[in-house]
Amino acid sequence: MILLTGGAGFIGSCLNTVLQQQNRAVAVVDRLGSDGKWRNLARTPPQYLLPPEELESFLRDSPRPIEAVVHLGAISETTARDGDLVWRTNVALSQSLWRWCARNGVPFLYASSAATYGAADGVEAFSDAPERLDALRPLNLYGWSKHSFDLWVRRELAERREAPPQWAGLKFFNVYGPNENHKGNMISVVKVKHDELLAGRPATLFRSDRADLADGAQARDFIWVGDVVDVLCWLLETPSASGLFNLGTGVARTYLDLAHAVCDANGLERRVAFIDMPQALRGQYQSFTQADMRRLRDAGYAGQFTSLEEGVRRYVALLRDDAPFS
Repeated sequence: MILLTGGAGFIGSCLNTVLQQQNRAVAVVDRLGSDGKWRNLARTPPQYLLPPEELESFLRDSPRPIEAVVHLGAISETTARDGDLVWRTNVALSQSLWRWCARNGVPFLYASSAATYGAADGVEAFSDAPERLDALRPLNLYGWSKHSFDLWVRRELAERREAPPQWAGLKFFNVYGPNENHKGNMISVVKVKHDELLAGRPATLFRSDRADLADGAQARDFIWVGDVVDVLCWLLETPSASGLFNLGTGVARTYLDLAHAVCDANGLERRVAFIDMPQALRGQYQSFTQADMRRLRDAGYAGQFTSLEEGVRRYVALLRDDAPFS
């Protein structure tokens, strides 16, 4: 059985679907709440569903052997302000699960984030090499919490403390795809632009807050959620692969490219309007991200990543049919 925290969320629910298609039992740790998140599990309900406060007792008295822990649950809002809650959720819980996996000989995969890179700029700045960790300066509490756990893992390994037989931290870049309707203001730009277009408005983008960067030229490494799930499944089948790995496509695309792709996927004229960047984001906005994917490739991953245009086309088709990830 796979223990999957955050399994009713965006990436977690997509992974749950594929694991169950592989006839693997899944125990999801998450809160469904009242915002419709249950719909992410509607077609593939897990064998077990438990709230986070029952995790400790479930680990102690699990009804089935746990093959691996995939830890995706976190407070992921880049605007989060409650430092104590973020530390307990994103760092202390991760440490506890790492130690449990180490004691019980269970592989441990966890979500880090490209937010750990902070104001990094230029292709060379997005290296996932362990020796680069000390140079990173996250711009927000969420990114700092993920970075803090990455540093803790490095210390545990350096001090030769007990570790899981396999571990992998994945620095997710800008993931998009279905099953994200519950995410509120953290929903992907693809979905936001799609909704704007369906409402008869142009796709809106933030004006650049940098004099050296044109409006719409801000660029991110956008990755289709199906590609993320493929990598997670590959790791579960490849116990020799351990480490901290970037997970993007390795190609940065502009927000203007993305807006045009959403227009094209909807069969609509390319209409884009620019608006001022909110004050809360100024000074905390990454104008460029691009994953250096060499370490994951060197570990043996040979899968191909979906182009932005193809991924947006798939996502828009699912949105128009009101269909989940499958």
